[in-house]
Amino acid sequence: MPEPGTTLTLEDAAATARLGARIAPLLAPGETVLLYGPLGMGKSTLARGLIRGLTTPNEDVPSPTFTLVQFYESDPPVAHFDLYRLTRPEEAAEIGLDEALDEGCAVIEWPERLGDDPAAWLGPDRLSVTLAEHGAGRVATVSGVGTWETKLKGLNV
Repeated sequence: MPEPGTTLTLEDAAATARLGARIAPLLAPGETVLLYGPLGMGKSTLARGLIRGLTTPNEDVPSPTFTLVQFYESDPPVAHFDLYRLTRPEEAAEIGLDEALDEGCAVIEWPERLGDDPAAWLGPDRLSVTLAEHGAGRVATVSGVGTWETKLKGLNV
C-alpha cells in the first residue's frame, strides 16, 4: 500500500475524472500511476479521465477488467491495466507490463496483485492514488516517489 500523502476531496465521479485529467500532462515514459481502493471507489473513472487527458475527451475507455489491459496511442503511449483477476504476480509480465513501461507509461488498477513489492515490477517514478469513501463522495490520498515527489506540486496538491 502506498504511504500516506495529500488527501483530496472528490465530491462526485466528475471530480474523480478531473483528477485523472490533471495527472495526464505530467506523465512521462516509464512512469506508473497506481490506483488503490476497494471495488466501486472510482479507480476506472480516474483512469478514464487520465487516458482522455492524454488522447481525446471522447476516447472510448472501457474498463480492462476482462481484457486485463488496454493500450492507447498518445504522447506518451499509455497502457491501462486492471490486475484484479491475476492469480500470480508473474502474470503481469505475460500481459505486457514490462513492454508498456519500455514504450510509454502505465495506469494500474489493483497494483497490490503484483505481490508484496510492486516496486520490483515498476520503475522508480510512481504516483499512488488511494480512493476511499467519504460521505456521498470520495477522498483520494495522493503520494509519489521519484520524479513524482516534485510533480505533485504541479497537481496543486
